[in-house]
Amino acid sequence: MNPLRRQWFRLAGLGALAPFGLWAHRASAQNHEGHTATAVSAAPSSPSSSGGYRPVRTLNGWTLPHRMVDGVKEFHLVAEEIEHEFAPGCRAKCWGYNGTTPGPTIEAVEGDRVRIYVTNHLPEHTSVHWHGILLPSGMDGVGGLSQPHIQPGETYVYEFTLRQHGTHMYHPHADEMVQMAVGMMGMFIIHPRDGEPERIDRDYVVLLHNWALHPGTYRPDPSVMQDFDLWTMNSKVFPAIEPLVARSGERVRVRIGNLSMWNHPMHMHGVQFHVTGSDGGRWPKGLWRPETTEIVGVGQTRDLEFVAVPGDWAFHCHMSHHTMNAMGHEIPNTLGVDQSGVEAEIRKLLPGYMAMGQGGMAEHQEHTDSGHMTGPENTLPMMMGKGPFGNLEMGGMFTVIKVRDDVATGDFRDPGWYPNPKGTVAHRVSADADFGAPVRRGPPPGAPAEFKAKPVDHSRMKHG
Repeated sequence: MNPLRRQWFRLAGLGALAPFGLWAHRASAQNHEGHTATAVSAAPSSPSSSGGYRPVRTLNGWTLPHRMVDGVKEFHLVAEEIEHEFAPGCRAKCWGYNGTTPGPTIEAVEGDRVRIYVTNHLPEHTSVHWHGILLPSGMDGVGGLSQPHIQPGETYVYEFTLRQHGTHMYHPHADEMVQMAVGMMGMFIIHPRDGEPERIDRDYVVLLHNWALHPGTYRPDPSVMQDFDLWTMNSKVFPAIEPLVARSGERVRVRIGNLSMWNHPMHMHGVQFHVTGSDGGRWPKGLWRPETTEIVGVGQTRDLEFVAVPGDWAFHCHMSHHTMNAMGHEIPNTLGVDQSGVEAEIRKLLPGYMAMGQGGMAEHQEHTDSGHMTGPENTLPMMMGKGPFGNLEMGGMFTVIKVRDDVATGDFRDPGWYPNPKGTVAHRVSADADFGAPVRRGPPPGAPAEFKAKPVDHSRMKHG
């Protein structure tokens, strides 16, 4: 574990379109082989009977435009170093495609022939693997096995016909440990040629990843295997992750890909969704299954579909440390430990130090928000975000599904917080800690004294 990181957590813990290629600005041009190109175009805005589709919306991201060249859809990816913001107050030097991490989402239709140029602006060689896509062996993108490596300054071309539909991904298969750890990945969506068997009103794309950005540093550490401290959706952490907005009654699909180094049980509040597809395409309806939590394994994709119901509903990974930022590892457990003497001694060395953790960490966000515990530069606090009723105390893989009756079709703007109808919000009925007569069980006979109930110090209890 990084020494600076360990020291920080021992002290504080106890206490829109980017550029999309080299030629995208040209309305008509000749490609490298002399083919005539038509105008650059993005995905159609709505389904049509001529092979159109409902375009996906990549949270905090964008879709890569293409141009038609002799009947082939041409795309251009540029692998390059970028400066990326995980949330306000935390930026890093990462690697990505076309100015962003994740790279732009590629959208096409089953049966399309695609031509994808890849230009390498990295300081080392690279390649691109089209994860889950059926294609000729020589287009599979495994450097050294199926193709030569793309050296710095070189441009390679991949060309194949799409023979399937579903939710897919792309990423390097060259120095993979480093290049993926610093942000090189993206989503590849293939829509069914004959349209969706059941209408989709909103189609969202989320790519899960993890990062080791040690406190006070500005480059992700690719040598970390498990102890990550930032868990992201589309390379953003809460509260910088956009909400998923929908109108009541709309059918929503959330396509999730996982290119992190951990499995994620993705939990959705408010509905029972159906798991309807993967990189194997949309499953036959007989295989759909209702869930509220779905594990998306490393290297897998999953499609979740539901009919939107009004409210603000949390959507997050259910591993609790994946919904926090800048998590520390291997620090002492201070629950129930009286730190008053230790705090006074540490303050001699660190004026303003505040001991935390004796009664939990719920006060952490209050202290960081107020500036009492600023921490190292370029390091986010563990808990962030504010809701209509107070601190949300979240981070990482957490966002909100916001459903309203009056959201216009195709409107993705944040509608603000949900106005709960009168009488539908949980509320306080007493501030007396001895309220009621709850049935309780004590420790078993002969239990040590430390396991027996102690009187509650009511003076330390906070009441809103």
